[in-house]
Amino acid sequence: MRSTLAASFVVIGLLAGCSSTPMTQDSGAAVEDRTTPDTIPTVTPTQAAGSSLAELTDPSSPLSKRSVFFDYDSFVIRGEFMPLVEAHARFLVAHPDIKMLIQGNADERGSREYNLALGQKRADAIKKALLLLGAKEGQIEAVSLGEEKPRCTDSTEDCYAQNRRGDMLYSGEF
Repeated sequence: MRSTLAASFVVIGLLAGCSSTPMTQDSGAAVEDRTTPDTIPTVTPTQAAGSSLAELTDPSSPLSKRSVFFDYDSFVIRGEFMPLVEAHARFLVAHPDIKMLIQGNADERGSREYNLALGQKRADAIKKALLLLGAKEGQIEAVSLGEEKPRCTDSTEDCYAQNRRGDMLYSGEF
């Protein structure tokens, strides 16, 4: 008797839940107008960094070199790259309005998660060196690309070495 009564309440509840209310045509979600304006402003490197960017692209300037290479499974900046990091730090100190993005990279060996973490450590190592040399925190952002942006795709040690790097990009280049 008790179970029959409980089953009756369940059936009544289900039937009540199935009752429908009439839908109206105007109850849909609001439509937002997202038409684009006629012109989309673009930022060019000369607008972002002024004439200072020319100094960065001059092949005779050390600032034209943008990559710091690392040893296998390491995020320690090798001594041969410290003059390059110092030159970029001096440039950032002299141009406080210019921003830098450091992209940390890893070779294809290792898991995806490991390579992302190692790339971040490499980018952070360069960022810390630049900050110690006088650059401002707000000027530099460090990100990891892991193994997603290889410079070389062969399976050789020389190729792996090219992919273990931190790339420094300035405003207008990223």
